[in-house]
Amino acid sequence: MFSRTSGPRPLPALRRVLGTAAAGTCLLLAASACSSAVSIENADVPAWKATALPTAGGTVLEDAGKILNRQPLVKDAADVPAGVYTLTMTCDGGGKAFFTVTAGGTKLAEAGAACNGSRESAKITVPAAGTVQVSTSSVDAPLIYAYHLAAGS
Repeated sequence: MFSRTSGPRPLPALRRVLGTAAAGTCLLLAASACSSAVSIENADVPAWKATALPTAGGTVLEDAGKILNRQPLVKDAADVPAGVYTLTMTCDGGGKAFFTVTAGGTKLAEAGAACNGSRESAKITVPAAGTVQVSTSSVDAPLIYAYHLAAGS
């Protein structure tokens, strides 16, 4: 029978090396499990958008693209009639994207979407005909996004 005190014992330095290797392996596996399934830099935006956010009737403003450097991307549409609209948005790549809708310099709404491929929507009321802008931003760059603003109640 062997006792805990009999036989050779591993050297403390060897134990430290093995412990460090095991910890490094765990960290590597954890980091790879959290990495994005979508390669944003190489993503085919039109192909992704076709499945992530199908077109909608009555669309007055839409955009899709990549946020690679945390800089907001702004798109506008002139002559948007007053009324109730639905902003539908999606993104992928991890984190969250934010969408700010303005008309005539007045903020109408802020909305966000978790970048996991799900679709989010928000009702927007445009009080008077004119130019409408949507600013898309994220601090979680890089990510891929798409949205459309369509008439509807």
